[in-house]
Amino acid sequence: MSQASAQEQYDVIVVGGGAAGLSAALTLTRARLTTAVVDAGEPRNAPADGVHGLLGHDGVAPADLLARGRDEVRGYGGEIVDGRVVEVVRVDDGFEARLADSSTLRGRRLVMATGLVDVLPDIPGVREQWGHGALHCPFCHGWEVRDQRIGILGGGPNGVHRAMLWRQWSDRVVLFAGAAAMAEEERAQLVALGVEIVEGAIAELVSMGGQVEGVRIGEGADARVVEVDAVAITTRLTPRADAFTGLGVEVREHPMGVGTFVVADEMGRTAVPGVFAAGNVSDLMAQVSQAIAQGARAAQAIVAEVMMERAGAVALR
Repeated sequence: MSQASAQEQYDVIVVGGGAAGLSAALTLTRARLTTAVVDAGEPRNAPADGVHGLLGHDGVAPADLLARGRDEVRGYGGEIVDGRVVEVVRVDDGFEARLADSSTLRGRRLVMATGLVDVLPDIPGVREQWGHGALHCPFCHGWEVRDQRIGILGGGPNGVHRAMLWRQWSDRVVLFAGAAAMAEEERAQLVALGVEIVEGAIAELVSMGGQVEGVRIGEGADARVVEVDAVAITTRLTPRADAFTGLGVEVREHPMGVGTFVVADEMGRTAVPGVFAAGNVSDLMAQVSQAIAQGARAAQAIVAEVMMERAGAVALR
């Protein structure tokens, strides 16, 4: 990967080299806009064994998918810069991205494709199983644990909803409700679907030889382990947006209470002119396929803006 240089002005700087960022860069470079992708090398799905539900690439290793994407972007003249953007500021002719190594890049427009961070629940044993035996998305991982004993960690409306979803992949779903209250209607819905409900404080996710064995409920002499093969968890979703807040990018709480997100319209435009967002940084629920589409869509909007800008400049002469 190349290093950043302050000498060149790009048409677009893409911050983040995951699925959304590389998709945006591919569309931009094919449209003949000079583009640099700055990538810190921390994709959200790195712990996963494969990317699922991606047409034509189902099961591909995350690293392999990104490596192919980088090669495609380079093939059209795009640059991949290895580094972390720590701050973005507005300059007269666009934006300046300042990297952790003190180098800088300048671009007329900016795509935020930095993704998000999953803040895991504070339950011993979960972190070690994250992306393997501790899962968050049934559409991403449900097939891989089909017909197995699946535990849903955490009750409340969100837990009930997740238990109902995961029930599509297995008839052996257990909701570990913890201390959360449950309405009788919710309880009746779970019973109707054959979902087992386990009360009591969740103490630990128990694993043996790298495999999930069960969930320990309670402490001391009253503790017991309920056997499961995998668990579904809820994470707190936090966009990687700190470097952009000085620009005035709006970060808002998600209506489902699962985290925060960068506000952008359907084309990826944020409230800051020239700044676009794509992927999980603005859509917390986007899978890889959706992030790819959002990156391409934001790039298409940028190309349209550039041409309208040029047309206006010509008309004023």
